[in-house]
Amino acid sequence: MQEFLAHYWLDMVTTALGLAYILLELRASRWMWAVGAVMQALGIVLYYQKGLYADCGMEFYYLAMTAYGFAVWTWGGRKKREPRAITHFPLRPAVAWTALTAILWAAIYYVLTRFTDSTVPLADSFTTALSVMGIWALAHKYLEQWFIWIAVDVVTCVLYFYKDIPFKGSLYGLYVIIAVAGYFAWRKRLAPAR
Repeated sequence: MQEFLAHYWLDMVTTALGLAYILLELRASRWMWAVGAVMQALGIVLYYQKGLYADCGMEFYYLAMTAYGFAVWTWGGRKKREPRAITHFPLRPAVAWTALTAILWAAIYYVLTRFTDSTVPLADSFTTALSVMGIWALAHKYLEQWFIWIAVDVVTCVLYFYKDIPFKGSLYGLYVIIAVAGYFAWRKRLAPAR
């Protein structure tokens, strides 16, 4: 049992934090950002140990976005000092962010195949690039961010089982279900169109 815990403790702790994070996100609670910061700090170590270098690097971006997301959710509404409302992803930024995501995916893939010993560069670069867009959309409380996370979660679930991170892999399987529920929960709270 000690050997099992020694091997999987970081996976289990980040999984528990990830579950708390997604449940807070489902409720649109700004405190998800604080839980996320701890989860991401530990994720840096976990992903580096498992050779998921793009995911490891992504955690640094996530750490920066936690401060940004908390500030936007707390004080980033239409009137200063009010919480931001849930809205639709505007078309113009969505097109730009989609193009940026494709470019980022190719760039990360190139780095992983050229400069690392990654055994999963295509999936690792895909989930990382799409997560850049997802966390930005989440920080702005765009309803459609849930669709981004569904795609990320499906691929990540398979990837983490493949890389022997079974607890987080299971969590990402659960994330798919929660993301579908989250979409419908947030749609009910959608701000009226101006």
